[in-house]
Amino acid sequence: MLDRQDILNVCPDMPVLVDEPMCRHTSFAIGGPVDLMALPASPAALAALLALAHRRETPVLLMGNGTNLLVSDRGVRGLVVKTHDGLSGLKRSGKREIVAGCGVLLSELAAAAARWGLSGLAFAHGIPGTVGGAVYMNAGAYDGEMSAVVRRTSYVGMTGQFGVLTGPAHAFSYRHSFFTDHRRAFALEITLALTPGDPEAIRAETEALDARRRAAQPLDLPSAGSVFKRPPGGHAAPLIEACGLKGARVGGAAVSDKHAGFIVNRGGATCEDVRRLIGQIQERVHAETGVTLEPEIGLMGDFGAGAPA
Repeated sequence: MLDRQDILNVCPDMPVLVDEPMCRHTSFAIGGPVDLMALPASPAALAALLALAHRRETPVLLMGNGTNLLVSDRGVRGLVVKTHDGLSGLKRSGKREIVAGCGVLLSELAAAAARWGLSGLAFAHGIPGTVGGAVYMNAGAYDGEMSAVVRRTSYVGMTGQFGVLTGPAHAFSYRHSFFTDHRRAFALEITLALTPGDPEAIRAETEALDARRRAAQPLDLPSAGSVFKRPPGGHAAPLIEACGLKGARVGGAAVSDKHAGFIVNRGGATCEDVRRLIGQIQERVHAETGVTLEPEIGLMGDFGAGAPA
């Protein structure tokens, strides 16, 4: 297993945190301590870090800004690599393309696209995660998805080797990509192809979608966004509401009174509270409707690996 000095011997300038509470790094404000958290500032540093962890047989989990994660109360054994703080380069390429580091926030990407008069990302402005996490799960909202705009992705594997995906090789489908099938590959730099447009019209579209989101979602309380994937032929929230589960609570975790697709932390919620509430929702919805709801939030810790949201 790695220790902090092992990492600094290879990457002397890399910030490394020891026994860092994950609740400080997740939008749910939930999660116990991680053995080590590293914040690489370049693809080369990330590759060197992964190769080192591989040699030392240390478990590695990647995260972006922690907006789609539920982390164990017992914490995370091994190494968590956080990309948002360092891998956040953003530039325009030619007339139609933007190149973004995996740690760039989607809100920053969408705002930059609007400034540069490039349309196609208004849907992404209010999604709180990073570009890398959005590619991982093919994030989408309001009839837009990353699959419509992502053209090229460079990635790094667990042993430090680099690769490139283009076009169909991303294997995008609903909440799915090449990376959900290949958990030992991590997106590094994403090239997006957009459509030239009027900056004012793009900003107006973005503001309209943001207003819809603020009106519909409980943005004033800690959460990990929409908890469940869209079931065939419909949406999770109406099913949950129809089963009388709005406001249902387990400890500090509650189904939002504003949007039944969200579980919120009303204060002091634990991972176990959220997991129990998820189970209760799944059981009730299946019993009353026959529909099986599948979570879309990433799990990190002693019960599973996380998505780099």
